[in-house]
Amino acid sequence: MSVIYLLISISIAVAVAFFFAFVKAVKSGQYDDDYTPSVRMLFDDELQKTKSKTKIK
Repeated sequence: MSVIYLLISISIAVAVAFFFAFVKAVKSGQYDDDYTPSVRMLFDDELQKTKSKTKIK
């Protein structure tokens, strides 16, 4: 039974460590999307044309 307590406490410690590593990565900008804004700029004109067509109808 003591082995279960040991494994649970180790798994909780590992989970907390991964959670803090994830929070640190998010705060440092690791998951920021740098690609989509540059591609969105290329398709801006098409989006405006379709919006103007829907307003005319």
